[in-house]
Amino acid sequence: MALRLLPRESLLKTGDVDHAAWNYDGLLGYVSRRRFELVLSLLPKKRVGALLEVGYGSGVFFPELAKHAERLYGADIHERSADVTAVLAKAGIPAELVTAPAESLPYPDGTFDVVVAVSTFEFVTDARRAINELARVLKSDGRIIIVTPGQNALLDLALRVFTGESAQRDFGDRRKLIVPTVTREMRHERSAYFPLPFPVPVYRALRLKKR
Repeated sequence: MALRLLPRESLLKTGDVDHAAWNYDGLLGYVSRRRFELVLSLLPKKRVGALLEVGYGSGVFFPELAKHAERLYGADIHERSADVTAVLAKAGIPAELVTAPAESLPYPDGTFDVVVAVSTFEFVTDARRAINELARVLKSDGRIIIVTPGQNALLDLALRVFTGESAQRDFGDRRKLIVPTVTREMRHERSAYFPLPFPVPVYRALRLKKR
């Protein structure tokens, strides 16, 4: 079944690092969409009640996530939550979106069955604080799914060649800290990779649960 994303013409630019349009660009789009497929491979088999996406950007992934949850929520640091909500509503996808960082979410403890963060943690300054905040709003039997890019000189060169972007400028050294940090704070249940775990994956997805 084809991955369902917002149409390219519906996307809003929500910030300098919001590159949702990449999902529609040839080889770059093929690679970018694999992040979402990794998430789908780790989602619960049954439709869940409440799902939160942290770092939802333009909301490009919500059409697909809507197939897997009864209620959708999103938190991001940009100020266009109302605009993205309106775009999603036109597409028939109700979602409650807020402006908030991963380290400080405006939800009660134990709210969500699933929390998803795709290409978000490499931008987070304090990964430990962020993962513990995601765990706080997670139900006791819930799951967190994180997708993060690999760190390798060749991957960084490919990013610059295909996009003109600088991994060092955007991510610094944060990528290498994400996996050790989140797996110290939570129980690592399963991983998925694109394309393979070795020598260095382009993307790695982790499914985590509370200890």
